[in-house]
Amino acid sequence: MKLITAIIKPFLLDGVREALTEVGVNGVTITEVRGYGRQKGHTEVYRGAEYEVQMLPKVKLELVVADNFSPAAVEAILKATRTGKIGDGKVFIQDLERIVRIRTGELDDSAV
Repeated sequence: MKLITAIIKPFLLDGVREALTEVGVNGVTITEVRGYGRQKGHTEVYRGAEYEVQMLPKVKLELVVADNFSPAAVEAILKATRTGKIGDGKVFIQDLERIVRIRTGELDDSAV
């Protein structure tokens, strides 16, 4: 099993959700996060005053898929989020040692 974590721009979330649904992903955990990378923030004007936004809003997606399904899920995320501009985000893929469904005690594949 693989844990896929993606950090993306918030306005791309609906497209990613649709792309993942099309390839058969059943569940995703979504968290609103803030951070910066190479973008290093930007400057905004509010009520005539200019200020710098250093932590940009992003969305973190976490999903668990079977090992052989991981490439399709990652490709769906990449196609839905790649704009070619700085700040498109990152995708992290990790091996999972064990998964346990709390309610039933099911393990690994049956717990997903």
